Amino acid sequence: MKKKVVLAYSGGLDTSFCIKYLTSEKDCEVHAVTINTGGFDEAEMKSIGEKALALGATSFKSIDARETFYQQCLRYLVYGNVLRGNVYPLSVSAERVFQALEILNFAKSIDAHAVAHGSTGAGNDQVRFDIIFQILGNHIEVITPIRELRLSRQEEVTYLQQHGVALNWEKAQYSINKGLWGTSVGGKETLTSDTSLPESAYPSQLKRNDSEKLSIHFTKGELSGIEGYNLTNKIDLINKISEIASAFAIGRDTHVGDTIIGIKGRVGFEASAALIIIKAHQLLEKHTLSKWQTYWKDQLANWYGMFLHEAQYLDPSMRDIEAFLEHSQSNVTGAVHLTLHPYRFELNGVDSDFDLMRSDFGAYGEMNNAWSGDDVKGFTKILGNATHIFHNVQQKNNSNS
Repeated sequence: MKKKVVLAYSGGLDTSFCIKYLTSEKDCEVHAVTINTGGFDEAEMKSIGEKALALGATSFKSIDARETFYQQCLRYLVYGNVLRGNVYPLSVSAERVFQALEILNFAKSIDAHAVAHGSTGAGNDQVRFDIIFQILGNHIEVITPIRELRLSRQEEVTYLQQHGVALNWEKAQYSINKGLWGTSVGGKETLTSDTSLPESAYPSQLKRNDSEKLSIHFTKGELSGIEGYNLTNKIDLINKISEIASAFAIGRDTHVGDTIIGIKGRVGFEASAALIIIKAHQLLEKHTLSKWQTYWKDQLANWYGMFLHEAQYLDPSMRDIEAFLEHSQSNVTGAVHLTLHPYRFELNGVDSDFDLMRSDFGAYGEMNNAWSGDDVKGFTKILGNATHIFHNVQQKNNSNS
């Protein structure tokens, strides 16, 4: 009997190689499964399925995991304003956990002998997939052809061409992963430290050279509306912001950071919706959260992002941090006003009933209504007392030496 293998299939070069290799060289029964965590329309998904079957897959299935991805992950990344290295919104690393979970669930449902993915041996994704399969897979076999064969992208292309598979090598030069929270772009330039990705490598090209005002609404920390659009579904709202902002080529950057496996990594990305939502949410929090709420939330959010990036989503501490993050959002309600420009956006201000600047106690730099000048003198004396003592002792010791 043929080995029944469920492959996490994206339609790209790596997973296309996996289908052809597992069916031709290993005589496996491959069931290709694409987990939609965003970035695919119906036409693209249909094309991916047709491609999988043409390559030799026994079956193809698409699973829509966008709502699960949003509810169990993305909203917490917004609550925490999570940006890896203060730059990267975890576009791909956040998705992989949920793709792995769905692949494993499907594999169990058809009594598969093994699961497979197209990760190389030099990146983070291999760990993200493997750790889910190991923790929850009940010893299911994990097959990783490209990692095991140590193949370059050119070698994959050559193999497929030798087996009659036509490919556009120019497109295959770049590894592009599209998702709800952004698109990552890897290529020869990201393997260096001194070269940037070319304009053509990014999925969205500049279409507008003017500017546009945009107002987005949050309710208890969650994106809840866009002024001028009758949308309430979170997925639709994220996609609409991406659609509007991508015309300005907003959200491009290159992230450099430490990988799970201990080496430095570099990846380009385009994540207009994620960056706009996070930065808008962060501005609203500056107006609505107390000093120490902001401080402690930042500490925990940093750990949350790091754990998610490093494949620790199933650690129970993540549920504890999520509870804290959600509780912190009770007053984070209001509208944030932005202006979109080519390649950038600016935050103009907020409107919120919970704005702590709208206080009867005073206006910064203008008027104090709740204290007097004498109050400030006494407060300042006590506030500086410990440091005053320190410098007084230092001065005496210095004068004696």
